[in-house]
Amino acid sequence: MPLLSDLPIQSLKGVGTQRTRLFEKIGAPSVGALLRLYPRDYQDWSQPLPIAQAPLDTVCVVRATVARKPSQVRIPGGRLMCRCTVTDGESDLHLTFFNNKYIPSLLEEGRTYLFRGKISARGGRAMISPEFSGEEKASAIVPVYPATQGLTSRMISHAVGNALSLLPDPLDDPLPLPLRECYSLCHLGYALENIHFPRSMEDLEIARRRLIFEEFLVLQLGLMQIKDGRQEPNLHPIPNRYPEDFAALLPFRLTGAQQRAIAQGVADMAGKSPMNRLIQGDVGSGKTAVAAALCWPVIQSGCQAALMAPTEILAAQHYQSLSALLEPAGVRCALFTGSIPAAERRKQAEALARGETGLAIGTHALIGEKIAFHNLGLVITDEQHRFGVNQRVALAQKGASPHLLVMSATPIPRTLALMAYGDLDVSVLDELPPGRRQVETYLIGPDKRERAFRYVQKYLDEGRQGYLICPLVEEGETGGVMDVETYATLVRKAFPGTVVDVLHGKMKPAQKERVMENFAEGRTQLLVATTVVEVGVDVPNAAIMLIENAERYGLSQLHQLRGRIGRGAWQSTGILVAGSDSPGSLERLRLFKSTNDGFAIADADLKLRGPGDFFGQRQHGLPQLKLAGSAMNLDLLQEAQKCARRLIRAGELEKEEYRLLREEIRLLFSRTGSDRVAL
Repeated sequence: MPLLSDLPIQSLKGVGTQRTRLFEKIGAPSVGALLRLYPRDYQDWSQPLPIAQAPLDTVCVVRATVARKPSQVRIPGGRLMCRCTVTDGESDLHLTFFNNKYIPSLLEEGRTYLFRGKISARGGRAMISPEFSGEEKASAIVPVYPATQGLTSRMISHAVGNALSLLPDPLDDPLPLPLRECYSLCHLGYALENIHFPRSMEDLEIARRRLIFEEFLVLQLGLMQIKDGRQEPNLHPIPNRYPEDFAALLPFRLTGAQQRAIAQGVADMAGKSPMNRLIQGDVGSGKTAVAAALCWPVIQSGCQAALMAPTEILAAQHYQSLSALLEPAGVRCALFTGSIPAAERRKQAEALARGETGLAIGTHALIGEKIAFHNLGLVITDEQHRFGVNQRVALAQKGASPHLLVMSATPIPRTLALMAYGDLDVSVLDELPPGRRQVETYLIGPDKRERAFRYVQKYLDEGRQGYLICPLVEEGETGGVMDVETYATLVRKAFPGTVVDVLHGKMKPAQKERVMENFAEGRTQLLVATTVVEVGVDVPNAAIMLIENAERYGLSQLHQLRGRIGRGAWQSTGILVAGSDSPGSLERLRLFKSTNDGFAIADADLKLRGPGDFFGQRQHGLPQLKLAGSAMNLDLLQEAQKCARRLIRAGELEKEEYRLLREEIRLLFSRTGSDRVAL
């Protein structure tokens, strides 16, 4: 929809200046963007149940008639309470509303309505503050949009209806008819109408299938274009032999997986084109040693290497370990971060520009204008999902087509890795170094928190440190979940005399760095944190972690958190506190505690939650998928992947009938700041 993508949102009736800003806030600055702002959920009002047959404690819809006019009373605290009884002729349902003075005028005695909510059986069947509507909604499936303050789902729905009326007839489809027929996909117009206002759940599924396929196809085609565009000549070739002289420097023996990854990287860098490889390994699998081994032959051949980490403290840790290993062997290393004094940074930059420094390690400070390399041959990004594609490219542009290595500690199933990292060759580190202890994991309820705190205290008494993790609580959120500051107050009372610090994402970067530095150096004993520590510094003395409301996290995220401990010589323990006793939540957590294998956990997470955790911008810096990010249909993903390969190999994408599809690819990748898709 190239034309609608250029049409500003204020072109729609009822969208003025103030509402335009709200639409921009939710990611819909244009009419085309609004049509691609898909509902996050649907309310099915089409199958109302008799009151007696409606299940308890489950959202459902009943059709009933108002038996008596609603009555209002004031209750302690000054709140207004309104009660009403409705009936379907066989059973009664008692309704209660709070602080809504309009209920008596909205519910008319003797009139029939649809009521939607959860039914409880306390003192007869009852609903608290149900949604309600006239009977005309009986055949409706109502979309629920990601609203924001001042812009309700109903307002968005109304605007979407206006936007759909602007679709040209006939509507050009980015997927030509032969392709749609080959993969049994509906037309784009049908898909857009039924993703927003489905006539039935079957129509909704047809629309979802087509739009998910399109998202996967556009992503994969873009990645393949990037990969094919990298077939430039190798300007920094190295000898194709395993760096035995580097392995001799190590105080430990490399695992078989590390040796394979090093051999693959060396072969890449000796080939006709630059290396472009992902090292994907579980927590503690030794990715840094692989990176150092690949830096060695590059530097020995007269080139330089750069390693970029997401935080100053992680960059400093890399500098300490790598300089201790490489400088005795004659490789000069330098650290570049924002907190290094200007005079020292200038001196280091001059040495780097002259080629005296072989390995530069730092944060995004490495991509600053004043940083220049003499002959950059290898670029490495660590915990690369913390960097956008454009940051990765900016560092690579410091040299002439350098080799590229990215590292990720997020285990991803092979199928998704090929999709998410379609522009990279993948090496998997699926072995842990010998002697690495497994983290013992326990699952408890909130009633055993005090006992768990005593267990944490035992570790502290032995001189160890620990993490206490609590979920990020959104403003206005309820449900018995404590925010991090409230939880920290509870922890300080439970651990008197213990140095407790707090870490969360809303703190300033300098504050976060200081807190993590204090913890890494042992000045803090207990760190109360949100998932901001999911990717953090190596603290071998941290041997205990307690995770509150563990059911709120994905299994892969829990695995990343647990990976913060078990890095030292001591037996480490993880304690999961389940805030929910739902069978599904407990089953997931029991599965997690039964294994330390990150790839097995990733596979389980994929089956339970879909690929959303792996395809968001947060994970790898690629474009955010809107529907495919929550899709469970892996078969559809593979179909789209095969389709993309066929279109590229046959040269079909260059044909005029695929012009709109090429535009979709360009639009998707322009959101990342990447200019690498040449279409």
